[in-house]
Amino acid sequence: MTRVTVFGGSGYAGSHIVEAAAVRGLDVRSFSRGDVAEQVAGVAYETGSITDPADRARALDGADVVVVAVSPRGDMAGALRPVIADLAADAAAAGVRLGVVGGAGSLLDREGGEALHTKPEFGDDYRPEAQEMSGVLDDLRAMDGAPDWFLVSPAGDFGPWVAGEYTGRYRVGGDVLLTDEDGRSAIGGADFGVAIVDEIEDPKHHRARFTVAY
Repeated sequence: MTRVTVFGGSGYAGSHIVEAAAVRGLDVRSFSRGDVAEQVAGVAYETGSITDPADRARALDGADVVVVAVSPRGDMAGALRPVIADLAADAAAAGVRLGVVGGAGSLLDREGGEALHTKPEFGDDYRPEAQEMSGVLDDLRAMDGAPDWFLVSPAGDFGPWVAGEYTGRYRVGGDVLLTDEDGRSAIGGADFGVAIVDEIEDPKHHRARFTVAY
């Protein structure tokens, strides 16, 4: 049975990943900094922070895959990039695969084009987060002795405001934002969680970023 640990398992992305992994029958541990009110049956919920070296070691212990679903906002702003680099080094040493939920801002607007977060119309409120997660991607790509990692950029519209019901469909792309025939880029939480678990169970992206959208 595949053993998966999720940092940020109580957040929007993390909770959907945890639920999808549990439904699939994986051995799931969820790490968050506070108690989780609504828990999924069969999931081991633990208190811990990605910023704590002891908690990172505990999360890696016995895991096949560790997924980071933490956003660089609040007190995590500016702190997440270096701790993901530390976690990646530890994951490589432990032989654990690393997954990161990376945000849409680092996606390109077209092949060979600009990153979305560099464009004037990108929201200023979200730009620092996008810049930090873009840096995480740069670090992973440049890392000597990197673990088998994948970074997932969700569609442009992704969050509690997007209908999260499971549809069972999604498309996979590379570095360019995926849009539908109406120009919209979106993915619901449930389908996003399933896409991550599909990658965990049937790896297709090794030391690479991919994106998912409807």
